[in-house]
Amino acid sequence: MVEDRKLNVLRAIVEDYVATQEPVGSKALVDRHQLGVSPATVRNDMAALEEEGFITQPHTSAGRIPTDKGYRLFVDRLSTVKPLSAAEKRAITTLLEGAVDLDDVVQRSVRLLAQLTRQVAVVQYPTLSRSTVRHVEVVPLGGSRLLLVLILSTGRVEQRVVELPEPLSDEAVAEIRTKVNRATLGERLADAADKLVQLPDEFEQDSRAPIAALVASLVEAMSDHRSDERVLVGGTANLARFGDGFDTSIRPMLEALEEHVVLLRLLGEATSPSTLTVRIGHEGPYEELAATSVVATGYGPGDEALASLGIVGPTRMDYPGSMAAVRAVARYVSRILDEG
Repeated sequence: MVEDRKLNVLRAIVEDYVATQEPVGSKALVDRHQLGVSPATVRNDMAALEEEGFITQPHTSAGRIPTDKGYRLFVDRLSTVKPLSAAEKRAITTLLEGAVDLDDVVQRSVRLLAQLTRQVAVVQYPTLSRSTVRHVEVVPLGGSRLLLVLILSTGRVEQRVVELPEPLSDEAVAEIRTKVNRATLGERLADAADKLVQLPDEFEQDSRAPIAALVASLVEAMSDHRSDERVLVGGTANLARFGDGFDTSIRPMLEALEEHVVLLRLLGEATSPSTLTVRIGHEGPYEELAATSVVATGYGPGDEALASLGIVGPTRMDYPGSMAAVRAVARYVSRILDEG
């Protein structure tokens, strides 16, 4: 099915069904769209589309609705993703530029995606294991206590107060700070931890005990994987717009939103900031979510994704608009993380 005319008819059916949530008839297509052909030709094209499995007739004497196969062809043949309006671009800039830390970035991204797409937004916290070390600060707190501050490429900050076996001089603290940063700066966390374990050997024997205590605390901070399975969900109230299909599509989605493992698997294929993943209906990993589509992408500084974000909603969603919003928010968040 390669004819442009049939593709135009399918596009019109998808757009009308998403807008009205009603099956689309040939008369409505001719009235609402400049297809440039007669009603009889449109009916013939619709019959061919139905025979090839791109549209279906839900009820006798009703109009047609797209199938998963039809949505897939529509998405695959999109020549351009619908550009964001100036107001939408301003909303992204205004909301995200005001973020004060990583948690704030994630929370604002969820709220923004839900507002732009009117779907359920899902944002995974950056995966700690993929992060690199941006800086380590060592601050004397008086006596034998030190404050360790670990700053990662994701913008995440880990703090630990360390009780040392004995006090250290300001000169010793400065030396530790320099050597720790020299060993870890720009390193993946696993590699940084390996280098830190060897760090006490660079100090005199009588000062190795406090260095070892500091290193142990820092390695523990680097191996804290609490965020790796964390996701934030927003816009659940948007599902109220799709109440007519509650039992078949909305109830399973509400149940899925309570399971972070399910959400992570839904986002799972989105591993690159440069690639947008669209999974429609039965293409997803869960049969009970067969009436659901996912638009997702990775985000993170550079070319490698630290985590994923996207939207989840009924298959009759505005794919061009949702794809544009997901891509734009991901790119903006990536830029924020890149700039620190």
